[in-house]
Amino acid sequence: MVSELCPVYSPFFGAMGCVASIVFTCFGAAYGTAKAGVGVCSMGVLRPDLIVKNIVPVVMAGIIGIYGLVVSVLIANGLKQDLALYTGFLQLGSGFSVGLAGLAAGFAIGIVGDAGVRGTAQQPKLYVGMILILIFAEVLGLYGLIVALLMNSRGNQNVERCV
Repeated sequence: MVSELCPVYSPFFGAMGCVASIVFTCFGAAYGTAKAGVGVCSMGVLRPDLIVKNIVPVVMAGIIGIYGLVVSVLIANGLKQDLALYTGFLQLGSGFSVGLAGLAAGFAIGIVGDAGVRGTAQQPKLYVGMILILIFAEVLGLYGLIVALLMNSRGNQNVERCV
């Protein structure tokens, strides 16, 4: 039964939240991986013994994509044909929350990782500082994940049934 609170287009917003969460976090993860990977390759020419140690930014960039995957799967599990508009909007918001935070985190990890591993090849004392900055960049994506999980969990609370 279609009502004012449960229009037929409500699942569209949930689906777009699902898409936004995985697409934007994967854009961030891909950029971070590529940018940091270029830095690791450039650093490996001068100091091939430090390649494994300096692969940390690439791994951290990949974790950003996992955040988006988790939220995307949770949103997809909540999608149904008779969805309240409120729930659809919350799913859209949670997708954008983790997606855009992941995009920003991926950019930060890529830039810091590239410069950090190149600098570490010349001055090994920079390694600890680089790791700390990478952790601060990674936590941006984690903030988006936390907000997305909170928003998505509120999607079915106090919502009238659409049927």
